[in-house]
Amino acid sequence: MLRARSRKSPARTTPDTTAVSTATAVRLTQVTKRYGDGVSGAVALDDVSIGIRPATFTAVMGPSGSGKSTFLQCAAGLDRPTSGTVQLGGQDLAELSESRLTEYRRTRIGFVFQAFNLLPSLTVEQNITLPLRLAGTAADSGSVDSVAAGVGLAGLLRRRPAELSGGQQQRVAIARALITRPEVVFADEPTGALDPDTAQDILYLLRQAVTDLHQTVVMVTHDPVAAQHTDRVVFLDAGRVVHRVDRPSADQVKRVMSELRRTR
Repeated sequence: MLRARSRKSPARTTPDTTAVSTATAVRLTQVTKRYGDGVSGAVALDDVSIGIRPATFTAVMGPSGSGKSTFLQCAAGLDRPTSGTVQLGGQDLAELSESRLTEYRRTRIGFVFQAFNLLPSLTVEQNITLPLRLAGTAADSGSVDSVAAGVGLAGLLRRRPAELSGGQQQRVAIARALITRPEVVFADEPTGALDPDTAQDILYLLRQAVTDLHQTVVMVTHDPVAAQHTDRVVFLDAGRVVHRVDRPSADQVKRVMSELRRTR
């Protein structure tokens, strides 16, 4: 169960040391994503192979146009690669029809976005349980209360998003992502719309989801301070994986990012 924030961050887990492991929550094998054809076409991902182990926190970083967003979209099953395979929890996403892939995303994948993506007409509780209801599954009140309390939303379940601060709205999004106990939680710039103190709280919650609940979290970010909460940073440039840093510090991340920008 998630717990209230303390000054000491939860201990980080140890990530894998190989690009692809036999025990992976997410595995991309020779994934290429191309948009358009001919001269006007663009390669967003170029023969990417990487594995992410369960119960780890991974950041994906790179300069603008490096392929970060496309990586997340393909890894999460939001877009299909032009070639190569994507596996989540051992499931090859290419084997799923569009309807089955949609169902798989609802129940096995969690999403946290910069813009929160909450439904304004629904209460906090209804937003949290939305993936369950879309999947036709009854929400267990004990589980909802536990997840809500774990992310600091106890007593707020009947409020609507407009009655919450930005940080509280992002907590709702995290609770919604965790309610199904998914294979992987994908977070796309989850702190981008938040002030620094609130951003630290959100990163702490994501860190706890890994440490306490053994969730797998993959986060796209541009922020070196956010990246230092993770177990590993994977750097992309021109659609390729070009560098990795385990147990990163903000200074390490800044140095790598500066080098990537200089060599463009």
